[in-house]
Amino acid sequence: MENQELPELPDYAERVLQAAEEIPPGRVMTYGDVAEYVGEGGPRQVGRIMALYGGSVPWWRVVRADGALLPGHERRALGHYRAEGTPLRQPQGGGTPRLDMRRARWDGAAPQG
Repeated sequence: MENQELPELPDYAERVLQAAEEIPPGRVMTYGDVAEYVGEGGPRQVGRIMALYGGSVPWWRVVRADGALLPGHERRALGHYRAEGTPLRQPQGGGTPRLDMRRARWDGAAPQG
């Protein structure tokens, strides 16, 4: 596989990845939010783009609407969330934390300041 060039990234994929890069540290957007933000597609299309190409962007900031961590990537994502100060909720009885979507969700607006 040496010197194998990746196919050119589709325009839609570029816009989804750009949106992921724009999400501020400590904040998240759902797959549906990203689709709305770029003005095309839906949660499944965004999820597919993130699965195929998302390794080069802050993938942990594009999440499920229920705040559950990405299956198979929980530990890595949790490390990023803790480092960035992303609001989390600890479930009663313990277990893997979830994102506090009410506090962590970013609406795509420019940061205040």
